[in-house]
Amino acid sequence: MTFEQLRTFLWVARLGGVRRAAEQMNLSQPAVSARIAALEAALGATLFDRAQSGMRLTKRGEKLLAYAEQIHRIQEDIKANIVDPAGLEGQLRVGVSETVVQSWLPEFVAGLRSEYPLVDVEITVDVSHNLRDQLLNRSLDLAILMGPISEFSVDNIELPAFELEWIKSPSLRVEGADTDILRILPVISYARNTRPYQDLKIQLLERYGGEVRLFPSSSLSACIRMVATGLGVGAFPVHLIREQVENGQLEAFDPGWRPDTLRFTASYLGEPKSHLAERAANIARDVAIAYMG
Repeated sequence: MTFEQLRTFLWVARLGGVRRAAEQMNLSQPAVSARIAALEAALGATLFDRAQSGMRLTKRGEKLLAYAEQIHRIQEDIKANIVDPAGLEGQLRVGVSETVVQSWLPEFVAGLRSEYPLVDVEITVDVSHNLRDQLLNRSLDLAILMGPISEFSVDNIELPAFELEWIKSPSLRVEGADTDILRILPVISYARNTRPYQDLKIQLLERYGGEVRLFPSSSLSACIRMVATGLGVGAFPVHLIREQVENGQLEAFDPGWRPDTLRFTASYLGEPKSHLAERAANIARDVAIAYMG
């Protein structure tokens, strides 16, 4: 019996099948099956009932699961307290929303690489809804998204929020007060399947009825560029537009209200415990605090 066999057993038990465990561990399905067979042979016990619907633990398998979880936690504690981070190898799959990509993602990756130079970091960029699903189905180890995720299995570390500010092109001249601009010009927004779009849509309907034209885009950087060229107005994170406002490419205006603040979390699964994911979430928090100043 080896640690790797127990680790493989733990993932098959938690995910309910060889295929998903193989994907999680970056192994072939035959390799996972071979480890389980070798573990069963070493213990002289059948650990799973095999069925078309998946693999279910036997009574002996359930007993072993409790021991395997204890051993896994001890291994993670050793990584946290004994192992030199510079010598830790592995892979960290991180999902990130575009707001973070456009702000402090480079500093976050640099922080990870500085502390864990041998860890391979894989970045996925997507909307928060999809990142949540990928974290829960264990396709990601860490999700930096609009949170928190309200699941008992997920630990959330709160990150600094992004305040939004209304902007337009300085060349855009509209007769009347700022409060009337949103009735006249299209509002360029986050993608349709995001929380900022839905929140903004509700607030615009409550304030202006159906008078406002709302143009969503899946690219945040494209949204800001479209506003800069005068195609419409928008409300975007202050930290992302500060430089363009200061150099005169964009101009802030005040229609009398702002959309809701964007709140983010660094979220990861609490079981099986991953010291690397937990540490990465804390690095994300520290980097975000430094960036937001």
